[in-house]
Formats: sequence, C-alpha cells, structure tokens
Amino acid sequence: MASRQRSSRLRRTLLAALVTASVAVPVSGAARPTAVPAPVPAELGPLTATPAALDARYAANRAGIRAAERMAAGHGDRRRAAALRTMAGPARHFLSFDGRDGGRTAEVFGDLAHAGRIAVLVPGSDTGLETYGRFRDGAVALQHEMGGRSAVIAWLGYETPGTVSPTVLTPGRAEDGARQLTSFMRELSAALPRSPSTAPRISLVCHSYGSVVCGRAAPSGLRVADIILYGSPGTGSDTAGQLHTRATVWAGRGTHDWIADLPHGRLPLLSATIGFGADPMSKEFGARIFDAGDTDHSHYLRPGSVSLRNIARIATASAESAAATHPGGRRA
Repeated sequence: MASRQRSSRLRRTLLAALVTASVAVPVSGAARPTAVPAPVPAELGPLTATPAALDARYAANRAGIRAAERMAAGHGDRRRAAALRTMAGPARHFLSFDGRDGGRTAEVFGDLAHAGRIAVLVPGSDTGLETYGRFRDGAVALQHEMGGRSAVIAWLGYETPGTVSPTVLTPGRAEDGARQLTSFMRELSAALPRSPSTAPRISLVCHSYGSVVCGRAAPSGLRVADIILYGSPGTGSDTAGQLHTRATVWAGRGTHDWIADLPHGRLPLLSATIGFGADPMSKEFGARIFDAGDTDHSHYLRPGSVSLRNIARIATASAESAAATHPGGRRA
C-alpha cells in the first residue's frame, strides 16, 4: 500500500513538473541566448600533456576564441562578444573551444603537465558561454582549495538543459553529454603518465544535472578514482553498484538545497522517461556521504564553505578528514 502511494505521488509530482516546465518554456525561451555564429575550430590533434604542447594548444584555442568574438560582435551579440573577450585573456588556458551551438569548452586551472591531483568539473543546467563566469569561479575556488600540484578542468562539453524546461527532467541531454565526457576522459587519460608511481589521481566532480551525465558515463571504464555527486537529482541508476565503476562514489547535499524536495524515481511515458532513479543520498543507493554544510543549490564551491573544503579533500585523497561517512552514517 505504501509503495503504491509513493509511486502515485511520484507520478503526480513529475507530471506536474513536466506540465509546468512545458508552459514556462515559451516564456523563458525568449530570454535564453539564441544561436550565435562561430568559426569551425582548428584541428588540434591528440592532447599531449607536456608544457610545450599545452602552451601551443592554449595559444591555438585563444586565437579561436578571438575569432569567435569577432563573429559574435559582427552578429550584434554584444553580450556573447564580451564574454568571449574575457575568455581570450592571455592568462586563460583552454584545452578545447567550440563557439558553435551555444559553446563547448574545457579550461584548465593549475599546472596540468605536473599535477598529481586532477578534478574534472561537470556542470549542471543553465551553463553556457553567457553564464560561464560562475562556472569558472567554482573551478578557480576548487583548484585553490586543492592546493599545490593540483589542476581543475572546467569541462563544458555538452549542451546543458535549461533549469525551467522539459529537458531537465529527462536523460536525453545527459546521454549526449556522457558520450562527450567519455571521449574527453579517454583523451585526457591517454595524454597523462600511466605508471602507478607517476599517474595523477583523477576525480569527476559532478553538480546537479551534471551528475546524471557522470552516471551515464561511469560504466564506460573511466580511469577515475572518485565520482563526486553534489546537489544531485539522481544518476539514472538505483544503486551505486549499477554505475559499474571501480571509482568510489560520493554524494553530498547542502541543508538549503531545494533539490532535496524533488521526488526520486523514474516515470516512463510514451516518448520519454522522466526522473533519474534513487536519491544518491539514500542508504539504499550506497554512496559514501560527505558533509556539504548548509549551502544552497548554487554555492557548493563558494570559498570558505564546508562543501568546497570536503569536495577538495576527496579529490586530493584526504577524505578521511573530510567529515565523510559511509552509508548509514558511520564515520569514514
């Protein structure tokens, strides 16, 4: 009886959310950035993580960003042009850049060639070139918290859904994102040392809808030590074991994060499935739980926050002091 009531509640809530999003999209869509023309990126070849090769790659992408800025200005999109002008600064380091179709980037913070710890940051909804600053701020804060011999890669490699849109309730964008993330992680792994004594420790740090992307990518054999889910609506699986990864799966949620109020599960409809499975914070899911403090959904990587400190500790293999717990609340 209780199970049927939970299922009925899930169905009503998810359907109501879908209807609300469908009605809101025409209103919010007008405010979302339209497609802006951008040049085809130059062919850079395989990634090589040596200082000289990285410097050449950064310079090539800087030139590509400047070309995209000129096209955006010519198109009359001053906001996009201004964002690109900032991104083309001489101190910025992009492994990849494609300004087409909303934009795709991978930016490095820290010294990737000599890093012993690398975190790949995967964003959630409403992240694009126009809103890139807030994503970058989180990456900067995480790299600073991780300290010396660390690098953070802010990976915006897929078209993120709008927070108010039907796509944010379904795994469609995550499936495409997972393919792109898998390809990027394989290229990154191939470019780094593979010897056990010199290979860097790599963690995936996945926010909100980005955790669905990471969940979809996890079974592809990613060479990562940790998958860190925060502010997560789910991964598309009901248990951490169903992710079929050797990585340690972590989950954290701030006490003021509205995503805690979302129902969990999956609701099959005629053309799509709504929802992302079990709550990663639940005992049944089986992740290791870390303390995310009192943050809200948008500020997990705020400097000085408990959530930032503990995410950095996990990514630097210092999780035993990260106020982490096993499922069920036992201290790590």
